[in-house]
Formats: sequence, C-alpha cells, structure tokens
Amino acid sequence: MSATQSKWKCLNGTALKALAMLLMLLDHACWTIASEYEWLTCVGRLAFPLFAFLIAEGYRHTGNFKRYFWRMFLFALISEIPFNLMTGGSLIYPLHQNVMFTFCLALLLLRMVDKAWNRSWLEGLLVAVFGGCLGYGLGFLAFVDFYGCGVITVLAFWLAQKIRFGWVVQLAALAWINLELLGGLNYIVTVLGREIWVPQQAFALLALIPIWLYNGQRGPGGRKWQYFGYAFYPAHILILSLLAFAGVSL
Repeated sequence: MSATQSKWKCLNGTALKALAMLLMLLDHACWTIASEYEWLTCVGRLAFPLFAFLIAEGYRHTGNFKRYFWRMFLFALISEIPFNLMTGGSLIYPLHQNVMFTFCLALLLLRMVDKAWNRSWLEGLLVAVFGGCLGYGLGFLAFVDFYGCGVITVLAFWLAQKIRFGWVVQLAALAWINLELLGGLNYIVTVLGREIWVPQQAFALLALIPIWLYNGQRGPGGRKWQYFGYAFYPAHILILSLLAFAGVSL
C-alpha cells in the first residue's frame, strides 16, 4: 500500500461497526418512534451494506468458522422476538426474520464457495454463481431481512476481496442489487429544471465511501466490543419497540 493510500485508509473495523450500528439505530427509530423523519431511513440505507461487508471480513479472518456461525445463529434466535415486535407487532411473525438469519445463510454460502475456490478459482467462480442463485432463492423462501438480496450482497463483498479492482465489483453489485433487485420507494428530484427519479435504496451505495476508507485493521475493543455489537441488535430493537407500544413518538 502506498503512502497516499495509507493516508486515506483511515477507518478500522471498530469504527466501521460503530458507524453501522448508529445508522441502523436511526433507521429503526424511523420504523418505530420517529416515522415523521423519513430522512432517518434514507441515512439508514447505508447500514446493511456496512454490516454485509463486515460479515465478509469476519468470515475471511475467523479462525473458527463453526464458532462464528453458531454465535451468529444464537443471537439470531435471541433477536427474533424483539424483531417480531418491531416488524409485526406481535411475539410471533413468521413472514419476516431478522437480519442475523440473513447472515447465517450468507455464512453457509461463503463456506461452500470458499472450499471450491481453494481447489481452483474457476470452480470457485462456478460454485459462486450456483450458490448465489441458491442463496437468493433461500433468502426469499425463509423471509429473512433483505431476502435473497441480503445474502448475495455478502457474497459480492467476499468475491470482491478475491480479485483485482474489487471496488468495481462492489460498486456494480451494490448498484444492481439496490437499484434493480430491491427497488422500492422513489423520490423526485429536480435538477436544472428536469425531474429525476432517485430510488431510496440508492443511498445504500454511499456505504462504499467508508468501506473504501477501511484500512483492514480490526481496531480496539476486543471480545467485549464484539459481544456488545451482537447484543446491541436485539437490545435496541426491543427498547424502540417497547417505546412505540408505550405511545412514545418523536
């Protein structure tokens, strides 16, 4: 890495995770107690790509895949009731599962592709195409958060680490996934007298800015910060949901 590149690579893993957690909190606040502030969910669109990138990084650096996966699965189970309260207003809501289940599917997919890639890059690429289609379908069948799009976002970030000019893969993948596959709400913006449709999901592409500033370092915090990150997800969702049920509104 050149001196110029090193200067710009100023964010470590701890900083990226803290930023992702803050953005997620703003997004979920808009879902629950601050629904009038729609800009919060626009800003919150950056959170998922950041987490997806961190999952791909976590898989790449973990020394124990089974422990990593089962820890994610345990917190997915813990998070489900708070998530059901937020998205369905009840303890049981089978039509939408929390994002940690999305990441569990993605980790299994990465494991399969990684094993093939270690045998040969061509086999790995073929398995990645097959696995991407499989993960995309399973994401929809399981009703996980961000559906199959969430699963293949993690795969795209992992694949980008394997090739030169990976940033091009990241940009192209996020644009395709968010602008074409996810779509959703559009805003009309007037530029030089012309109306332009801007999808809400387009804000997700801005997550590439902090991702490209990532220096590859884990950062401070250690295991306590790691578990705080896991616990923050169900804890903040539960608090926001209870506040919403109590009639709190900003």
